[in-house]
Amino acid sequence: MGIADVVYYTFHFQELRSIIQWKTWHNPVHERNREKEPVSLQVCFDFLDKTSRSFSTVIQELHPELLVPIALFYLILRGLDTVEDDMTIALDEKMKVLREFHQTAEKEGWSFTGNGPDEKDRELLVQFHYVTEEYRKVKPVYREIINDITRQMGDGMADYCKKAADGKAGVDSVKDYDLYCYYVAGLVGNGLTRLFVESGLANPALNERLHLQTSMGLFLQKTNIIRDVREDWDDKRRFWPREIWSKYVEDFDDLFRPENQEAALNCSSDMVLNSLNHADECLFYLAGLKEQSVFNFAAIPQSMAIATLALVFRNPDIFKKNIKITKGSACQVMLESTQNLQKVCEVFTRFVRKIHKKNTPKDPNFLKISIACGKVEQFIESIFPSQDPKALQRAAEAAPQLKKTEDPAAIKAREEEKWDLIYMMIAVMGTMFVLSCVMIGLAWLFGARFDVAVDQLTQRFSKPDTAPVQTLVNKYDQREL
Repeated sequence: MGIADVVYYTFHFQELRSIIQWKTWHNPVHERNREKEPVSLQVCFDFLDKTSRSFSTVIQELHPELLVPIALFYLILRGLDTVEDDMTIALDEKMKVLREFHQTAEKEGWSFTGNGPDEKDRELLVQFHYVTEEYRKVKPVYREIINDITRQMGDGMADYCKKAADGKAGVDSVKDYDLYCYYVAGLVGNGLTRLFVESGLANPALNERLHLQTSMGLFLQKTNIIRDVREDWDDKRRFWPREIWSKYVEDFDDLFRPENQEAALNCSSDMVLNSLNHADECLFYLAGLKEQSVFNFAAIPQSMAIATLALVFRNPDIFKKNIKITKGSACQVMLESTQNLQKVCEVFTRFVRKIHKKNTPKDPNFLKISIACGKVEQFIESIFPSQDPKALQRAAEAAPQLKKTEDPAAIKAREEEKWDLIYMMIAVMGTMFVLSCVMIGLAWLFGARFDVAVDQLTQRFSKPDTAPVQTLVNKYDQREL
């Protein structure tokens, strides 16, 4: 922790408290046993740590049935993404590798050395034979799902690379934007859902609700695209659809000019609105996850996404630098999101209200954003209704009648509980008395002078004897005055 962090957390003590609580009190539902793993699998998890520490943490706490399949699924897609992002690879070779990646991932000893020396995850593909070795051990039914998603994603990436080479890389319509997000994130949600259901750790009905699976991926991807707009612009990439930004500026680059700040903020709020429309479906999806570690795995990224969305909403900093929620805020969100659906809904409610609070009538999207925020809260209210004052009044009026007809067994149980409490208090007081006696006895054995203490207390609180003083006065009083 640097000096800047010390100063920050001095004034944000609650965030420091959240970090300490997460480090101290978070207990994984399942823990991975590295000592029982072969060397090749240990290497795979090492690469998982290097490529994404945040995802690595939640993956390694998954149920043992899904731990390895999902870890390898992530590494395979990361390898695919590493090929797609590398602009030093020739187009023909890149498209071939992308379209065949689902097959080569199962080939014994396969690796790829065609990435440029500066590519971040190059080493993963150089040592990809460790991944293929472990991947061949995975259950065939899981490999079939992973292969299918990898094939679809590889084809989508290859098509996008071809468009980029033809000068059509920009995302024009919202439909194009949704399609791009589907290929890079929606498909992942689809594959994970199939794995969850196949393992018996999720409600089979989720397999029939493709729009819920897709929303899980799109909500994450769209939020990241909004947050990373400056970084992507610096890298000459543009993912915001022309259909949206062209309503506010003539050219995409104009969003980054200081004189266009208000237009840029209105444009960003339009993007946030587009992402926010998926929020309620994400919560609906989470309700179908039956096992706690799977729930945590899915819930944490969604809660982080809504927190990020609140951070970037009408925030001019997104056009100046890459911004993220603080570590303390992230720990607080993770603590809440690893409990149950109701707690996750509370997280969503809190951040949706922050968005609503920052919303301004000057924004042309003001009404739509207010409606979108209300839609999320309305959905949460339908799952977990808040207390109704009228219902409470009716319950209070019915209480006397219920008391009259109360079951004798319930009355007896309540009486037993009362006496249990009395006995407990007697036991506590008795224990304190015994301990006090033991401590006083030990003090006496070590030479404590209780008689001196008693004399001093007696003198302090007793009435002083004035007889000797009066005798002296009478003796020397000459009465001459």
